[in-house]
Amino acid sequence: MRHVEHVMGTAVSIELADPLPAATKVGMIDQTVAWLHEVDRRFSTYKPHSEIRRLGRGDLTVAECSSDVREVLATCAELWRETDGFFDAYATGQLDPSGFVKGWSVEVASRWLAANGSSHHCLNAGGDIRARGCPSPGRQWRIGVRHPWQPDKLSWVVTGNDVAVATSGIYERGEHVIDPVRGRPATQLQSVTVVGPDLGRADAYATTAMAMGRTGLAWLARLDQAGYASAAVTADGRAYTSRSLPATALAA
Repeated sequence: MRHVEHVMGTAVSIELADPLPAATKVGMIDQTVAWLHEVDRRFSTYKPHSEIRRLGRGDLTVAECSSDVREVLATCAELWRETDGFFDAYATGQLDPSGFVKGWSVEVASRWLAANGSSHHCLNAGGDIRARGCPSPGRQWRIGVRHPWQPDKLSWVVTGNDVAVATSGIYERGEHVIDPVRGRPATQLQSVTVVGPDLGRADAYATTAMAMGRTGLAWLARLDQAGYASAAVTADGRAYTSRSLPATALAA
């Protein structure tokens, strides 16, 4: 069963491949959709009454925020320290944890599905993907990573049975990733894909490497030791992959 929901400014597809009754799957999809809309209401940087906007204006204190917002802010602070400031929820000049929230929200949804009986599913939120189990018996999920200049082609195809894939790039939203250290848009990398066990972290790491620019390539290579593989394309068209990337194809 597959459902597509427009939420958080993107299309989110939910695919359940378990041999469960249709009514059970519908209920799981409804719960997942409700969660994603709740995340959008709390974390949207466009809705004036979201917790994030109210916190940024000073209408709320951190202590008054929901436990989800407090968790996200704590993780963003941890990521800021871990990345020497290159992952910064204030990089745009205002509070914006979007570089972590989308991946985190899908990871939370996937864990909920797994805990409630869905061992085989794939969630895709605008290219941030969390897959578990298999699409059919004996098969792995195949996740295409879009070519940064040719939208009808793929750069890589990532495979796996329990995998999170996050991609950050400037080919759709333009130069939206800010290098917080230099205070300017990051332009040296065209796209970065990170593959690992947790989609929130993978999402944040992809954003971090984009912000770092070409120096982010060496940083990505070191992430292999932490279980996060990667691939990147530079602005001048060079492609890089880390050693453990579970990719089965590379487009010409």
